[in-house]
Amino acid sequence: MHQTYQVKLNAFEGPLDLLLHLINRYEIDIYDIPVSEITEQYMHYIHTMQKLELNIASEYLVMASTLLAMKSAFLLPNQGLDEDEDTYEEDPREELMQRLIEYRKYKEAATQFKEKELEASFSYTRPPQPFSQSEQQVPIKNNGEVSIYDMLAAMQKVFTRKQWNRPMRTTVQRAEIPIKQRMEEILMQIQNQTEGVTFDTLFPYPTRAHIVVTFVAVLELMKNKEISCTQENHFETLTIYPAT
Repeated sequence: MHQTYQVKLNAFEGPLDLLLHLINRYEIDIYDIPVSEITEQYMHYIHTMQKLELNIASEYLVMASTLLAMKSAFLLPNQGLDEDEDTYEEDPREELMQRLIEYRKYKEAATQFKEKELEASFSYTRPPQPFSQSEQQVPIKNNGEVSIYDMLAAMQKVFTRKQWNRPMRTTVQRAEIPIKQRMEEILMQIQNQTEGVTFDTLFPYPTRAHIVVTFVAVLELMKNKEISCTQENHFETLTIYPAT
């Protein structure tokens, strides 16, 4: 007997977080949001989540409806208004803009508190002692922080590049591809690969079961700090490295 393979992830912070990610990624002016473009990109992410059979919180779908309604309002001609009449019409983007600005403030504040907490964790005291030789600071490699939304964007490219938009099997037995087993396979694939492996090479089989399990396995390995995922610049290929 087969059943739908669904995965629920706690890595998503909400629709405002996704919209803010899109604004930063596409260098959009938060005070002049292009509704058509932001709606199209937002829906790409929603469709990718659905392809991966992830449980999408209702708030994401509510935001999708809001954006689509806003886009429709901009496309409709403005009828019944006298051009000479001095009538103020509220920009339908105003409320969304204010919510995003407020959310960005809280997100930036949370990031600052997290950085201060991290700095404090590295602070310690020791007895005074002479320096026998100059101490060199070990450089820390900037791995280009990758978010869950960067991972979804990479999945969009995988679907397109592999031409997996055709119908795929939507039901599998849960026991067929255990996530733990896929995690071990990925670790074996990237071990000793000091230069890393590209993200799309982890998806050689165009079956929904393999795609979903591989995607979740990568997220689990990242959460467990067994692998690292980097992206030099926006829109570039993600690279997977074994943990050092």
